[in-house]
Amino acid sequence: MNSISGYIYLILAIMFGIAANGFLKTTDGFTNIFQTILCVISIVICLFFLAKTMLTIPVGFAYASYGGLTITAVTIFGFYKYNQTPNIYAIIGIFFIIIGVVMLNLLGKTN
Repeated sequence: MNSISGYIYLILAIMFGIAANGFLKTTDGFTNIFQTILCVISIVICLFFLAKTMLTIPVGFAYASYGGLTITAVTIFGFYKYNQTPNIYAIIGIFFIIIGVVMLNLLGKTN
Protein backbone atom coordinates (compact mmCIF):
# COMPACT_ATOMS: atom_id res chain seq x y z
CA MET A 1 0.00 0.00 0.00
CA ASN A 2 1.12 3.53 -0.67
CA SER A 3 0.32 6.78 1.13
CA ILE A 4 -2.44 7.62 -1.38
CA SER A 5 -4.37 4.51 -0.35
CA GLY A 6 -3.76 5.51 3.28
CA TYR A 7 -5.45 8.84 2.67
CA ILE A 8 -8.32 7.14 0.85
CA TYR A 9 -8.81 4.91 3.90
CA LEU A 10 -8.60 8.00 6.10
CA ILE A 11 -11.37 9.71 4.11
CA LEU A 12 -13.52 6.59 4.42
CA ALA A 13 -12.85 6.44 8.17
CA ILE A 14 -13.91 10.08 8.51
CA MET A 15 -17.08 9.46 6.49
CA PHE A 16 -18.08 6.50 8.63
CA GLY A 17 -17.12 8.43 11.77
CA ILE A 18 -19.50 11.18 10.74
CA ALA A 19 -22.22 8.62 10.03
CA ALA A 20 -21.66 6.96 13.42
CA ASN A 21 -21.99 10.30 15.21
CA GLY A 22 -25.09 11.14 13.20
CA PHE A 23 -26.70 7.84 14.15
CA LEU A 24 -25.58 8.29 17.77
CA LYS A 25 -27.92 11.24 18.28
CA THR A 26 -30.85 9.29 16.84
CA THR A 27 -30.33 6.25 19.11
CA ASP A 28 -32.06 8.09 22.00
CA GLY A 29 -29.56 6.77 24.52
CA PHE A 30 -29.40 3.38 22.77
CA THR A 31 -33.13 2.81 23.23
CA ASN A 32 -33.88 2.91 19.49
CA ILE A 33 -32.51 -0.50 18.45
CA PHE A 34 -32.41 0.06 14.67
CA GLN A 35 -30.46 3.32 14.98
CA THR A 36 -28.22 1.71 17.60
CA ILE A 37 -27.35 -1.13 15.22
CA LEU A 38 -26.56 1.36 12.44
CA CYS A 39 -24.40 3.36 14.86
CA VAL A 40 -22.43 0.30 15.99
CA ILE A 41 -21.92 -0.94 12.42
CA SER A 42 -20.73 2.51 11.35
CA ILE A 43 -18.26 2.68 14.24
CA VAL A 44 -16.86 -0.78 13.47
CA ILE A 45 -16.42 0.10 9.78
CA CYS A 46 -14.88 3.44 10.77
CA LEU A 47 -12.33 1.71 13.01
CA PHE A 48 -11.56 -0.83 10.28
CA PHE A 49 -10.69 1.96 7.84
CA LEU A 50 -8.76 3.85 10.50
CA ALA A 51 -6.69 0.73 11.19
CA LYS A 52 -6.02 0.36 7.46
CA THR A 53 -4.98 4.02 7.37
CA MET A 54 -2.38 3.39 10.03
CA LEU A 55 -0.63 0.81 7.84
CA THR A 56 0.81 3.64 5.72
CA ILE A 57 0.31 6.84 7.71
CA PRO A 58 1.96 7.20 11.15
CA VAL A 59 -0.47 6.72 14.02
CA GLY A 60 -0.18 10.28 15.36
CA PHE A 61 -0.79 11.83 11.96
CA ALA A 62 -3.64 9.44 11.14
CA TYR A 63 -5.48 9.85 14.43
CA ALA A 64 -4.98 13.61 14.67
CA SER A 65 -6.27 14.03 11.11
CA TYR A 66 -9.17 11.67 11.73
CA GLY A 67 -10.13 13.35 15.00
CA GLY A 68 -9.79 16.91 13.81
CA LEU A 69 -11.61 16.46 10.53
CA THR A 70 -14.35 14.34 12.08
CA ILE A 71 -14.95 16.96 14.79
CA THR A 72 -15.14 19.67 12.13
CA ALA A 73 -17.47 17.68 9.88
CA VAL A 74 -19.77 16.64 12.74
CA THR A 75 -20.03 20.28 13.82
CA ILE A 76 -21.05 21.25 10.29
CA PHE A 77 -23.45 18.28 10.20
CA GLY A 78 -25.03 19.40 13.48
CA PHE A 79 -25.47 22.90 12.09
CA TYR A 80 -27.34 21.69 9.00
CA LYS A 81 -29.22 18.72 10.45
CA TYR A 82 -30.07 19.90 13.98
CA ASN A 83 -29.81 23.70 13.69
CA GLN A 84 -27.02 23.75 16.29
CA THR A 85 -25.23 27.00 15.57
CA PRO A 86 -21.72 27.23 17.01
CA ASN A 87 -20.72 30.51 18.64
CA ILE A 88 -17.72 32.56 17.54
CA TYR A 89 -15.35 30.73 19.90
CA ALA A 90 -16.36 27.35 18.49
CA ILE A 91 -15.85 28.63 14.96
CA ILE A 92 -12.39 29.96 15.83
CA GLY A 93 -11.55 26.65 17.53
CA ILE A 94 -12.62 24.66 14.49
CA PHE A 95 -10.56 26.97 12.29
CA PHE A 96 -7.51 26.20 14.46
CA ILE A 97 -8.25 22.46 14.25
CA ILE A 98 -8.27 22.65 10.44
CA ILE A 99 -5.04 24.70 10.42
CA GLY A 100 -3.46 22.16 12.79
CA VAL A 101 -4.43 19.20 10.59
CA VAL A 102 -3.08 20.93 7.49
CA MET A 103 0.18 21.85 9.25
CA LEU A 104 0.58 18.35 10.62
CA ASN A 105 0.15 16.72 7.22
CA LEU A 106 2.14 19.22 5.16
CA LEU A 107 4.90 20.25 7.54
CA GLY A 108 5.07 17.48 10.16
CA LYS A 109 7.92 15.00 9.95
CA THR A 110 8.36 11.55 11.42
CA ASN A 111 11.44 9.38 11.69
